[in-house]
Amino acid sequence: MTTQIIYLILPEVHLLDLAGADQVFFEANDFGANLKLQYCSTKPTLSTSASLPIGRLQHFTKTNPGAGDYLFIPGSSIEYLLSGDFASERELFQWLRTQHAKGVRICSVCTGAFVLGKAGLLDGRKCTTHWKRTAELKHAFPHIRLEEDILFTEDGGIFTSAGVTAGIDMALHILGKIIDDQMSFKVARELVVYLRREGGDTQQSVFLKFRNHIHSGIHKAQDYLQENLRTKVSLEELADWACMSPRSLTRTFRKETGISVNEYTTLLRQERLREYTKNPDMSRKQMARECGLTSERQVVRLLKAMHP
Repeated sequence: MTTQIIYLILPEVHLLDLAGADQVFFEANDFGANLKLQYCSTKPTLSTSASLPIGRLQHFTKTNPGAGDYLFIPGSSIEYLLSGDFASERELFQWLRTQHAKGVRICSVCTGAFVLGKAGLLDGRKCTTHWKRTAELKHAFPHIRLEEDILFTEDGGIFTSAGVTAGIDMALHILGKIIDDQMSFKVARELVVYLRREGGDTQQSVFLKFRNHIHSGIHKAQDYLQENLRTKVSLEELADWACMSPRSLTRTFRKETGISVNEYTTLLRQERLREYTKNPDMSRKQMARECGLTSERQVVRLLKAMHP
């Protein structure tokens, strides 16, 4: 099934707000995702906030998002979004309300939250924006539930993110919802975003944690463990893959990640088991095999350790 990712590009759009989230889904398609990327606007041609011309955009009414699709609104200059010209875009605001009512997920990056506010889609909902604009957002739309010092929010099919690079974090989060965390990990690795930050969640997939370092050998070891979880990987084999000695790998792995190789492997297995338990048709024996465990008893032990 194809999921549409549609970008509503407004005049004076900020390039990184658009490009960061867009690149996440573009890379996902290179890894086999089935995402259809589209772009629309209120005008056939426009310029970015840095005066880069963008042309030949279809009108937003020509797009046809359906339930389960995602509509992204990258941020534009605050001067434009608070202008009378933008306030007169009543057809756009009604269209956004209609899409949300149809089950389209609507996502704003940075000042794109002001667009959602104008459409009345933030009233009573948690939301955020760039830290420089939170006071303005709350003043303009007093009925919102503003969240400060947070990367992104999700409330009733409405997603909002803080400034610029937080849009990448939100897009990776959404990619995990559309496909899975393993796909998010692959894309994060491709974009050299080894630490995928979560919005207000304390939970974070272990596939994307412990990556906030720049040691290429340890990244290679982590990649190898994640991609070969079904097999028992020896320390010597892992060290050879990372182009390190076993002793150096053991010492450096803990230094860079804060945990041991064995602890990391256990966390990977627990994360995979967490996903497998959502499938009622998967037996403990199958879970053990997929996680490189030798018995169902080990599966039970790891699951219990997750919920002491």
